[in-house]
Amino acid sequence: MEPGFQLHAEGSVLVSTGLTRVLCAVSVEDRVPGWLRGSGAGWVTAEYAMLPRSTNTRISRERGSAGGRSQEIQRLIGRSLRSIVDLDILGERAFTVDCDVLQADGGTRTASITGAYVALYLAMDQLVRDGQMNSVPLKANVAATSVGLLDGDVRLDLCYEEDSAADVDANIVKMSTGEYVEVQGTAEGQPFSRQRLGEILDAADKGIDELFTIQNAVIAQVVAERDAAS
Repeated sequence: MEPGFQLHAEGSVLVSTGLTRVLCAVSVEDRVPGWLRGSGAGWVTAEYAMLPRSTNTRISRERGSAGGRSQEIQRLIGRSLRSIVDLDILGERAFTVDCDVLQADGGTRTASITGAYVALYLAMDQLVRDGQMNSVPLKANVAATSVGLLDGDVRLDLCYEEDSAADVDANIVKMSTGEYVEVQGTAEGQPFSRQRLGEILDAADKGIDELFTIQNAVIAQVVAERDAAS
C-alpha cells in the first residue's frame, strides 16, 4: 500500500494485490443526504470504476450512472465501510470513497475494500488533527479477499486466470472483531460441501488477518510521520 498517493484527497492509498492496482481516495463534504439532515449523523458511501485500459482490452468509460456490476461493487464497498463506522458521532458530514481500478488481474472489489479502509482512517485522522472531530469513529478494521477451489486445491487471492478456471469462487469481507460483513460464494461447476466451505473460510481468515496487519502498519507509519511534523 502506498498512502498519500493523491495530493488533494483527504485520504488516499494505492493498493496492490499481485498485478491488480486500485486507487482509493476519500473526499469529505460538510453535508449529508436529505434524509439525514438534522440528525447529527454522518454518512459513508463509495463509488467504483474500472478505467478504460485496466484490462487487456479497452473498457468503455462509464458515463452518467454506473453499470450494474459497478453498482453492485460500490454498494458492497459502502456497506463494508459503514459496518465499522459509528455514524452517529460522525457529525453531519459525508465521506465518499472513490475506488478506481488502474489495473485489473482479479480481486478488484476485495482490494478496493481493503484499501478504502486505510484511506478512510487517514482522512478521519486528519480531521481529528484539524479539530473537526474528537476521535476517529472507527470500531474495527475491515478487509476482504477472494478464495477459490481450483483442481481440488484451495487458492487464496485469485488472479484473473485462476478466477476464470476456478470450480468455486468466493469473496469474503471481515471485520477485525471476527465478524463477517459478507460471505459470497458460487459453484461454477460441481456444488461444494460444507467441509469445503469451512476450508474456504479458514483460508480467507488467514489472508484477511495478514491484511489487517498490513493496514495497521501503513496507518501507524503515516500517523507517526504526522506526529513528527506537528
